[in-house]
Parts: sequence; structure tokens; C-alpha cells
Amino acid sequence: MLDAHFAMTERELLGDLSQLEVFVNGSFFRGDEAKISVWDHGLLYGDGIFEGIRAYQGGVFKLDEHLERLFESAQAINMKFPYSINELGHVVLETLKRNQLKDAHVRVLVTRGIGKPGVSPASCTRPGLVVMAYPFPPLLGEKPARLITSSVQRKAPRSVDARVKSLNYLDNVLAKLQAICAGMDDAIMLDSNGCIAETTGANVFAVIRGSLHTPNLTAALPGITRYTVIQLAKEQGIQVEERQMTLGDLYVADEVFLTGTATEIAVAGEIDGRKIGDGKTGPVASALMKSYQELVISGPHVTRIE
Repeated sequence: MLDAHFAMTERELLGDLSQLEVFVNGSFFRGDEAKISVWDHGLLYGDGIFEGIRAYQGGVFKLDEHLERLFESAQAINMKFPYSINELGHVVLETLKRNQLKDAHVRVLVTRGIGKPGVSPASCTRPGLVVMAYPFPPLLGEKPARLITSSVQRKAPRSVDARVKSLNYLDNVLAKLQAICAGMDDAIMLDSNGCIAETTGANVFAVIRGSLHTPNLTAALPGITRYTVIQLAKEQGIQVEERQMTLGDLYVADEVFLTGTATEIAVAGEIDGRKIGDGKTGPVASALMKSYQELVISGPHVTRIE
């Protein structure tokens, strides 16, 4: 019986997460009661965008910057927003407050909305909005990651532009599956020219002869953490170069680390079986981690939840 495949409840799958309050199209619902239509084009075709945002010790880091990037993604796919940045910001803060979350990850999802079947979005008259938050403690200081290079090519810029933080992450999912099957933590994805793009969910940095190098944004998301780290490095007198990079650049680097809102700053100790540096957190990454940790807790870009 097919019903047997659906016997496990959401509570059994997600535990306490299913009890968190979620904002869906204007109202708050308990997680296991929140619904979107099966006719929503975000579900049918992955037609939508999202943002991941972090809260630390009761403050949201770079809330406006994240929402501005969300609006840029909407503009890029010709989606008309019925909300303002201030309205969305209020919903994010209210979601955290209702769930009494201090250290959390927030996901803001905007779908094309309900429409008739078919890839044309013409029948979708209003975007759908979902805002959810869940506990997510800081990760800085975890052990170095082991990476492989994926055979799955990053689709940008020949398909969906890298600036669009799209709901359709299937290429990233397939690359992540390769890493899992190989017993590794994550995978590096290359662009159509065979140059470094990013990992399945983070930007890439390499320390080479004392300077910091990162791939340009041709096929990589313009990460907010990426930008923050570049600014911190410059403040510390570290030369930063954005350019095309190859795997060889990473193999011979003194340090390699990854950046992202969820990832924060994560050191790569091994890539394709090659130990990077001494395989541990290097001095540049260590200094940037310290500065970043201070910034996300008490810096000028923190919006208090209460």
C-alpha cells in the first residue's frame, strides 16, 4: 500500500522543529500545520528565491543586506514583490521572537505563487511568502572539512545567473551527494571553463603567499559573508584578489577556507586527497574567525530581536 510510505508523521521526522511557528502568506502557523498549495510554482518548478539569515545572541546579522539581496534576486527573475524590506524585516524579527530563538538560522522563501500547470508564470498573480526559523548555534572552530571536486558543473552563468539565490538547488544537491558517497564533507563545483565557482553552499578563499584570493562572481553567489570577510581582511592589512582560480591554486595554497551565512568561516583541511597546509586552521583564517565572531555579535550591522 502506498499509504505505508506516508505513515511517518512530520513530528516523527522533525521532532521539536515541527512545533515551531512558521509565517506563511500573512499568518503564523505551527510548523506541522503550515501549508502551501500543490499548485504553487515554487513546488512545481522550483520557481522562487530564498535567503538564509543568522541570529546570534538575540541579534540578527546584516538583516537589511540579506533582504536587499532577496529583492535583487526577485528583480533578476522578474518577480514583483508586494512587500517592502521593512515589512519583511518585521516578519523575520517576529518569527524569531515568537519562537524565543536567540541563536538561529532564518529562511525566507518567496515562490512565484499559485498558478495553472505549465512553466509559464503568467497565471501566478501573487508571490507566496514563507519565513521560518530554527535553532542554529555558532559553528566557528569545528574541525577542518574534507572536500572533493564534483563532476557536476555549476550552471551559472550559462543558465541561471549566480546572483539569483534560486529555490532550484538540484545541481548543488547532486554535488553534495557525490561528496557524501565519497565519505567527504562537501564538494567544490567548477564553472563552464573548469575554474573554481564555489562549494555546494559556500564561497571559497585561498591564502597564497600571504595574500587572500577568491574566485570572481561569474559563477558564484555574491555571498554576504564573502563580502564581510573581504572587508575584514583589508582592515587587517591583507591583500585581497578576486580572480579566476583553478584547482591548482587550491592544491598549493597555504590555507583554504569557505564562507557562508550558515557555514560562517570553515577551514578546508583536505581537497581531493591533498592536505592543505598542515591540514589545520591557519593564522589568516584564525584571525578572520576572531574578527567575524566579534562582528556578528556586537557589530554595527546587528538588529536586535527585542
